[in-house]
Amino acid sequence: MLDTNVVLDLTVFADPGVAALRRGLDDGTLHALVNAQTLEELRLVLAYPRLGCDAAAQAAALDWYAGRATRVAEPPEDDPRPESRCPLRCRADPDDQKFLDLAWRAGARWLISKDKALLMLARAAARHGRFAIVAPADFPAA
Repeated sequence: MLDTNVVLDLTVFADPGVAALRRGLDDGTLHALVNAQTLEELRLVLAYPRLGCDAAAQAAALDWYAGRATRVAEPPEDDPRPESRCPLRCRADPDDQKFLDLAWRAGARWLISKDKALLMLARAAARHGRFAIVAPADFPAA
């Protein structure tokens, strides 16, 4: 499971620090998870003028990532099942909660992130034992 910053490194910036992740996604040894919320955030971020992506580059980046990711259905907002929402709360950046909830609900082993608010939760995630939060450089395949 990848956050938006890592996806940008893969698709827009061609960051060599995520080359192993890209190879894993391309050859199918790594599986990314997405839902409507995470894809929408990626779509919006790709359109930021400071990234300099024209419409074709935005579409190519979104298509590349969506084509290598498994789509996970959203639970209803009023879903009472405890497994539908991650008990970890991203209070530093509530917009990042969607990544925690998706990783929790979908059974991800890893949430690979460059986001400081998410990385600050790495120890708490380790205590829960459901998934690890790591920076790209700390991902074992890197």
